[in-house]
Amino acid sequence: MALLDDLASLRIFERIVAGGSLSSAARDLGLSLAVVSKRLSELERRLAIRLINRSTRQLSVTEEGALFYDHCMRILAAAEQAEEAMTGRNGRVFGTLRLSAPHGLGRRHIVPALADFTELYPEVNVDLSLNDEVVDLVAGGYDLAIRYGTPNDSRLFVRPLAQNRRLLCASPEYLARKGTPESVQDLIRHDCILIGHSPAVDWAFNEGDARIAVKVQGRYVCDDGAAAHELALCGAGIVMKSIWDVGDDVRAGRLVEILPGDKIPAAPLNAVYLHSRFLAPRVRLFVTFLTERMSQAWKW
Repeated sequence: MALLDDLASLRIFERIVAGGSLSSAARDLGLSLAVVSKRLSELERRLAIRLINRSTRQLSVTEEGALFYDHCMRILAAAEQAEEAMTGRNGRVFGTLRLSAPHGLGRRHIVPALADFTELYPEVNVDLSLNDEVVDLVAGGYDLAIRYGTPNDSRLFVRPLAQNRRLLCASPEYLARKGTPESVQDLIRHDCILIGHSPAVDWAFNEGDARIAVKVQGRYVCDDGAAAHELALCGAGIVMKSIWDVGDDVRAGRLVEILPGDKIPAAPLNAVYLHSRFLAPRVRLFVTFLTERMSQAWKW
């Protein structure tokens, strides 16, 4: 059998690389570990090249394997596009929509949107990952990611979803206890809730035509933006968040905006994806659906 006749083997190889292990590929595809291992060995034998270096503890992709993986991605995307173009002729939209989104935005806005979208398209399944880290779409096997800001990656296509602005805010209790900052430099003397992994970070601000950085510190450092939001509500300090995350709490008075204006650089809300030429109908339709929904939800 010619290699290109065997798309299943290419899919297995793609899942091994994306998941980082044979067992991950087996779980994703509903196959036994023995079958996945056998198909990989057969693929390497037919190509007369080693694609994966295997050991008892880890797996690594060879240089040839990385090159072959890039070709596999294009072949599989083209095959999926061809299949969906044919089935799309009778109006079917199907398959698994794999996406990543930040925790807070995901729970408040993306999850309800997905529920309504799958009501419209009942043959679409969803594989959602909520993660405040910037994910690798290729390694993670994602169709798209919903992210604040524009990524610096030439492989990615970016479609704006909605307006956005970031703001500093804290609870009324915290401000009554610690005072309200009157300038960005005052933040140095405050408890700032930091998102990431470092106890001291630079917060960027616009000052006229220039951009300045203020090194802030805090007692709380967390890698979950939703947790940082909750800490601010509990009076733990000042947080920098998107209006999409904290807007309702600011409107209700549970949080108070600090230093309002255009001091914080913009970070638009975007849909980010690979291979726009081969964008599956379910992905294209969801991005359009979400754009319209977020536009209607904007109230700030």
